[in-house]
Amino acid sequence: MDRLHKSCRRLIWLNPLLRFDRFEPRAGGIRAMLPHVDRFLPVHNLDSLADLARVLATAPAPRRPSRAGPSLPLPVPT
Repeated sequence: MDRLHKSCRRLIWLNPLLRFDRFEPRAGGIRAMLPHVDRFLPVHNLDSLADLARVLATAPAPRRPSRAGPSLPLPVPT
């Protein structure tokens, strides 16, 4: 994951389970990859795909060290 994070401008992880308010990344694999991810976004319907398109249309924020952890999904203005 660290290699992948370093080889791209930003790493966006899509997870359909983020649509659930009570979702917590409990699995070891998800917890291991979170420090390398720039954005952790839901993708479960057309609205979430439209939000993803808006995120992709914006310039990436300056990179931070991969161990700092992911930014939380931010609300996308409509």
